[in-house]
Amino acid sequence: MSAPASPHTSFLHLPDHRPFGPRRPRLTRLRCLASLAPSASGASPANENHLIQTLCAHGLLARAAALLQGLPAPTQRTYESLLLAAARAGDAALAAAVHRRLEADPVFRSDPFLSTRLIDAYATLSALPAARQVFDEAPVKNIFVWNALLKALALADHGEEALTRLSDMCRLGVPLDSYSYAHGLKACIGASASHAPASARVREMHAHAIRRGYGLHTHVATTLIDCYAKLGTVTYAERVFAWMPERNVVSWTAMIGCYAKNECPGDAIELFQEMMASDADLVPNSITIVSVLHACAGVNAIGQGKVLHAYILRRGFDSLVSVLNALMAMYMKCGCLEIGRSIFNWIGRRRNVVSWNALISGYGIHGFGRESLQVFEEMTKEGISPNIITFVSVLGACSHAGLVEEGKKIFESMVEYNVTPRAEHYACMVDLLGRAGRLDEAMELIQSMRIEPTPQVWGSLLGACRIHGHVEYAEMACSHLFDLEPRNAGNYLLLADIYARAKLQNQVDVLKELLEEHALEKVPGCSWIEVKKKLYSFVSVDKKNPQVEEVKKKLYSFVSMDNKNPQVEELQALIGEFVTQMKSEGYVPDTGSVLYDIEEEEKERILLGHSEKLAVAFGLINTSRGEVIRITKNLRLCEDCHSVTKFISKFTEREIIVRDVNRLHHFRDGVCSCRDYW
Repeated sequence: MSAPASPHTSFLHLPDHRPFGPRRPRLTRLRCLASLAPSASGASPANENHLIQTLCAHGLLARAAALLQGLPAPTQRTYESLLLAAARAGDAALAAAVHRRLEADPVFRSDPFLSTRLIDAYATLSALPAARQVFDEAPVKNIFVWNALLKALALADHGEEALTRLSDMCRLGVPLDSYSYAHGLKACIGASASHAPASARVREMHAHAIRRGYGLHTHVATTLIDCYAKLGTVTYAERVFAWMPERNVVSWTAMIGCYAKNECPGDAIELFQEMMASDADLVPNSITIVSVLHACAGVNAIGQGKVLHAYILRRGFDSLVSVLNALMAMYMKCGCLEIGRSIFNWIGRRRNVVSWNALISGYGIHGFGRESLQVFEEMTKEGISPNIITFVSVLGACSHAGLVEEGKKIFESMVEYNVTPRAEHYACMVDLLGRAGRLDEAMELIQSMRIEPTPQVWGSLLGACRIHGHVEYAEMACSHLFDLEPRNAGNYLLLADIYARAKLQNQVDVLKELLEEHALEKVPGCSWIEVKKKLYSFVSVDKKNPQVEEVKKKLYSFVSMDNKNPQVEELQALIGEFVTQMKSEGYVPDTGSVLYDIEEEEKERILLGHSEKLAVAFGLINTSRGEVIRITKNLRLCEDCHSVTKFISKFTEREIIVRDVNRLHHFRDGVCSCRDYW
């Protein structure tokens, strides 16, 4: 149990720094170190070795290097201290000087321990050729020397070479250990340009580790979870985690991160709660905290986020900028823009490019494009160089706000910051132009690309065609998407929707036949809502189902963290009441997105089963009046749900925040913050 928190003058607690207190002890230490320097009459080698080690520990590398030159017999620990200090300080010259001295040392030039340390130092200093040289010239190559080279190669993204060296180890009879497999698994990810080869290699390495008895080793299993997370194969990661006989905080963090990165935020939060309850000695680290904050942001779980915020303060994680960046992003994505900005201000001079990116993105998803541009200008004036993500965030902000000309200027300015536009930047520009109805310009931009357009680029064009009903460009986009993403049912359904709204029923039927022929299914719509710090999810049954009666009976499925079972009839009745009243005021349900060949009344019933409507109804029933209802949707908010939510916010006098895959919608008094531009 941690000690009770001390009173804070701010909601973020930082350690108490006395402006002048620490200086005197620091000066005293330096004087003590100076007093240890060799006198004119000389000093024993033992004292000189100890002095160099002490100087390295305090970062006084120039003095340590000078002493090394006249030291007759450096010890192994002295060499190690110098190499570790050089790596920490990024001092390649010192590492090279130690290397030269080692080569001339008859006692330690064959020492595999120091060969390992030297390779590690060069790897940290991004000096891979030097690391290779040390390995190639090492007289003794034990498992530790081999592993050091594998680690260096994996760290430098030379995965193919790392796998080749791993094969050499097996051929030469060098027994692999848990670290060999861990480095090899990381190399599998780095060596493969596409998902399929990487997946095959990781599974092959996994099988090899199992055969050699290392499959359940904590270090290997944790690396496997991380690799499967990067490949998006969550099921494999879950199996590895379930089979582990022992788990440490790194193992738990890897699995939590796997869920958070692969659109399973509810599972990430639940697993974190399980971790905290399983063992009092398991203390989350900063990476754990960041992953859970991302998960809270992913499902609008502001209650859980606030609990984590309190934990951050109690445990002192507020001293870490990475944690504060994630905390800021969480609040902004949950609709608390002011709190997020306050955290940004509190970070102060410690802000890095991630801090600025989070603020730009936060304003962007709220539709405050001009504020995002202003932050971008402040960032560049302070000398912070924008990176790839910065431009994605600011271009996305321009798109949500319809700032076409401003976005074009930002895109053209990328070369001034030595950032080459990537596919994601072109996708943002196509989205920006397409949403504004400038589809010809968007098409011209795609045709002028110097790189091959990705599915993200063509998908942006297809989405714009759906908004504006442009059949020709939609067909052109899908001709590429069907080749690039043959198993993505969403592209077929989006084109079918465009055809349906254009009254081209024959083409709709052809696409539906293709979906059946290839057994493709759309990703179901899913919405999350947090009530009293518990998470609930609703899944729409909005997919192809030949049994119309089944569709009528089962409008949605419901999953809850505490197995609470809401009354189906109660939710249906509430939504039905709103729809009835809306119809009396001129509302006409937008059934264009329902592609089933059924009566209009049945289409309306299916619309009632959309996950966001059910989440809103559940929130109205289970929250107090005046409490903000926060919902997250995994897909784009459909037009009908948007209209219904606007009406509900006015009729119930409730504030409703819905974040879909594109942006945040803030409903109040019958008006949405997106101004129907999304």
